[in-house]
Amino acid sequence: MQPQSPPEPLNVQGRTRRVGTEIEFAGLPPQQTGELVRDLFGGELKLVSPHRLRVEATRWGDFVIELDTQYAHPDARLLEALPRHDTEWERQRHQMRLEFHNKTRELIGDVVTGLVPTEIVCPPVPWDELGELDALFAALNAHGAKGTDASLLYGFGLHLNPEAASLEPESILRHFRAFLLTAAWLRKEIDIDITREVLPHANPFPKHYALKVLDPDYAPDLDTLIADYISFNPTRNRELDLYPLFAHLRPDYPDELFRNNLIKPRPTYHYRLPNAQLSQRGWGAVVEWNRWVAVERLAADHKELNARASRYVNLHTQSLMARLAGRLRNWIKEVRSPS
Repeated sequence: MQPQSPPEPLNVQGRTRRVGTEIEFAGLPPQQTGELVRDLFGGELKLVSPHRLRVEATRWGDFVIELDTQYAHPDARLLEALPRHDTEWERQRHQMRLEFHNKTRELIGDVVTGLVPTEIVCPPVPWDELGELDALFAALNAHGAKGTDASLLYGFGLHLNPEAASLEPESILRHFRAFLLTAAWLRKEIDIDITREVLPHANPFPKHYALKVLDPDYAPDLDTLIADYISFNPTRNRELDLYPLFAHLRPDYPDELFRNNLIKPRPTYHYRLPNAQLSQRGWGAVVEWNRWVAVERLAADHKELNARASRYVNLHTQSLMARLAGRLRNWIKEVRSPS
């Protein structure tokens, strides 16, 4: 399968847009995973901390492989902190705190290995080279990595971070509207695993917020778009997380969520919906990218986008009786139509 071209294949600098990929799985610890990535794509394997590795200087950049829990890794803020006082005793106390912290985090990682997933954070890859990245998914499966469908306990996902073709609020709004209108279709196509439906990591957007965004009269500037998003979504756990994009555009935005060190500012849409279907033959980043391209194609078709948005708003703001009457009319049409 080849990656499909989006309507806008280039970024604002005129270069091929890139896509970041994150994959979660069980059955393969970070060390073995790092060795596998190095064998596939070259580069140098470096140990960052006991449960976090980096494969540096591949053709696309650096891969990060780690246990997917912040408690298994040293806290960067503590590591960067200075002794409270400039005395020999305080410097020694500070060093002891660091050593205790590092050892505690290492022990936590040892205990939860096998209970929490391993995650690979891939460097941004040009969209037309995603087929080459898919070799990683086949290799993971061949080496015993387990995806979402391997257990009812595995709520693992694949996240795509497509680089935004434009950073203008109007373009962001169009893509967001297109996603809201295609989200139900995407869930059906992906066949979201029941565990991931129950867990909160990729929740749908609230219906009343979708109605607000899809209203034809909704034309916010960037700060209003951000403020409304925060008001209705005070969480990263949405099927399309816009916090990384907003944090990139407005790093000084006055809200505590923007200080969350789990939010990585970047000029991308953080698409969290897909399962990690490692056991499915032919599955990989290309499959999910091609589904995402359907969102971008709708965003690029202004007439169709506006028409579908209006129909959505009209349908979901009708009274119950009006909706039942509409369904009855559609049923009568189906009955009368020739087979």
